[in-house]
Amino acid sequence: MSKPDLDLGLGKASKSKEHSFTSPADRTVRKALPSAKTGVAAAPQAQAAVAGNPDLAIGLNAYGTSAHSLELDTAFTSVDATLEVTIDWGDEKTEVVSTTVDNTDEKTTTLTKAHTYAEVGAYTVKVTVKDVANNVTATNTIAVVTPGSDFTPYAPTRLLDTRNGTGAPAGTVQPYSSTRVKVGGNGGIPAGVTAVVLNVTVTDTNSDGHIIAFPEGTERPTTSNVNFKARQTVPNLVIVPVGKNGYVELANRSSMPVNLIADVTGYFSHSASSGYSPITPSRFVDTRDGLGTVKGQLGGRKTFSTQISGLRGVPQGISAVALNVTVTNPKEAGHLSVFPGGAATPTASNLNFTAGQTIANSVIVPVGADGKISVFNGAWAGTDVIVDVVGFYSTDSKGAFLPLAPERLLDTRDPASWDGGPLGARSYIYMPLSYDEPAISGFVMNATVTNTQGDGFLTVTPDPNSMDDYINGAEDWPTPPNSSNLNWTRGATVPNLVQASTGSTGIVDFWNQGWDDTDLIVDLFGYYDTK
Repeated sequence: MSKPDLDLGLGKASKSKEHSFTSPADRTVRKALPSAKTGVAAAPQAQAAVAGNPDLAIGLNAYGTSAHSLELDTAFTSVDATLEVTIDWGDEKTEVVSTTVDNTDEKTTTLTKAHTYAEVGAYTVKVTVKDVANNVTATNTIAVVTPGSDFTPYAPTRLLDTRNGTGAPAGTVQPYSSTRVKVGGNGGIPAGVTAVVLNVTVTDTNSDGHIIAFPEGTERPTTSNVNFKARQTVPNLVIVPVGKNGYVELANRSSMPVNLIADVTGYFSHSASSGYSPITPSRFVDTRDGLGTVKGQLGGRKTFSTQISGLRGVPQGISAVALNVTVTNPKEAGHLSVFPGGAATPTASNLNFTAGQTIANSVIVPVGADGKISVFNGAWAGTDVIVDVVGFYSTDSKGAFLPLAPERLLDTRDPASWDGGPLGARSYIYMPLSYDEPAISGFVMNATVTNTQGDGFLTVTPDPNSMDDYINGAEDWPTPPNSSNLNWTRGATVPNLVQASTGSTGIVDFWNQGWDDTDLIVDLFGYYDTK
């Protein structure tokens, strides 16, 4: 039982240079106050028209501080005066304050106010300053956008297949080069989306390597999204920011060419849509014992549907569900496709497998109008299927996505940053990711196991202990959950996207549910913020 040394600074209210807006003072509109006799407002005045405060002006600067929140700095150009300031936040909320400008004290020339919006989106903030003593008022407006993004589900659709020229010229992606996926403005996906959910599959591999997904036009990170060995076909779900031109880049970091496939199941944007609510991972389907469907393997080219909404803490009316789907005991090679209940079976795939393989993949899929999802077995022979629910998206959920520059949180192989060695059998590593930031409800990470000494599986789950418990040595050994996030066989290197709930304590546990040690790598890509 160990914890990494983390200092992420997540959720702290800070003025983000990457998410800032300005409306300079020269955009100020001045006018004289209404006449006390007639009550009629005067026409806009030239600067010298109001002799008592002829230069009254306000400059506005706004900064994102959390998913739904902004900080507004109002800088006054004024003679010494008491000013009445009215801030219309653009969401039918108004704030009125009084401030005094004293030019001998620079601290009084700027007013800072914070505001939290109920929904992410674009807003126009209007600030009006009234100087009654000098019979003048001034107004300035600023267009702002909240930092957080909501999720819009998208019917599973193939955007890229280098084998046949879908989305890019046909041909393998060469060693240490990359290809692009058009996302923003492609099909029904609008331009300007902030991030996308893609199922990325690498195939026709002839050497070991990994794939990195990142926004086009940015520096390639050192983290990884899909790890593979020679002659493997490996899928993995990625949530990746979209570049300014609407593209995501996929880099082949191996010494041999590969083919790449990318299927979209949703996207994030600054328009209000569905927020995310994580839950403690819960098993909804297991064909081995008849949970959620009939008992027995899902037959070749067969489909089952299962209820998601209204069960085990998942409410009715959700728009999409976050899953971990596992295949075990397959009789031959094939793939699974997960899609909304009642919809046509898509050509996109979520999970590829070989005969006898146990493999898992994260899935984010829209939920049908009946609250169900469907699972199709693309093989010609049967397989067992396990479905664990880790969260859901709905219009009532407040968790908005905030991407981060990819960061490696943990690598148990690296003694320079971790002295605990491999993750022990039947043990866990705890990560206090947001114990002091209760508004953070979940994290988007990629977990990879390597140097696996035997078969096993990894489970990521909230820790019931608090940081005070760990600091004071009063923690209880948590009960290992029955769900799984990724499965491996001896000697394999296996990645999987993890949408980890922070629970009530902000601590996330990574459990080695096997009977042998394994190395663990954890990369962080973003988080869900409810404020």
